[in-house]
Formats: sequence, structure tokens, C-alpha cells
Amino acid sequence: MLVLSALLAAPAASAQEFRSIGEPAAILYDGPSSKAKRLWVLGRGYPVQVAVAIEGWTKVRDATGELSWVENRALSPARTVLVRAATGTVRDSPSETGAVVLRVGRDVVLDMLEAPAGEWVRVRHRDGATGFIHANQVFGL
Repeated sequence: MLVLSALLAAPAASAQEFRSIGEPAAILYDGPSSKAKRLWVLGRGYPVQVAVAIEGWTKVRDATGELSWVENRALSPARTVLVRAATGTVRDSPSETGAVVLRVGRDVVLDMLEAPAGEWVRVRHRDGATGFIHANQVFGL
């Protein structure tokens, strides 16, 4: 029984997989079917964590921790992050002493330009400003 528990827990220990919404608006459902109950709509760029994928559908976790289903065609491999802090601070270098490039509000989507380097991730705002934001200020890593 202990071996079975360890085997079942093994996939959860793997690296987290994130995608983003690739369509202007994607409907999320409570089951893997367009006939299931519609829960909410997410806009282009919103990052989601992949929980499980089955034929045509992916179960995802959003920034609030809620699980729902989305059609695979609505997802993009593009990586984005969502600011979860009241104010996200983008700096010119991956350091608290870096000059402030931009301050953005909660729930702003930023494009991830590179894989995280330690506690910092390089991002771009839709207006073109680029810099680094601390990982504890965002969802999507």
C-alpha cells in the first residue's frame, strides 16, 4: 500500500507546467465538455497551470487556485505571468537595488521573456517596457 501511495504521488513532484490563454476569450467549464457548466471566461495571455490533459481538454488551475477545464485549442505555449502583489515592481536588473522600470497593478499580465533565474524573472509589459520582477509577486512560475 505504501508503494502504491508513493507511485501515485510521484507525478505531483514533477515540474509544474504552465500555459497561457491563446484566444481573446476562453470559456472554462466544470468538466471536459462544452456541455458542462460554464464557470467563467479568461482573456488572452492569462497564465494557467496544467493539472491534467485528456483528448481535446486540459484541466487547469488559475491564479486563485480554482480548477476548471478548458479546450486545448484555447491554450498557447506562450509563457506569461500574472501580477498577484498589490503593486508589481519591474526593475532593470534582478536585484532589489535595481532601478524601477515600471510599477503595475494586481492582475496585470506580463510576457515571460526567459526562464526564471533564481528568484527573478525577465518580463515585458504590453507597452514594451522590459525588466525583472521578483517571483513572489507573480503567478505562473
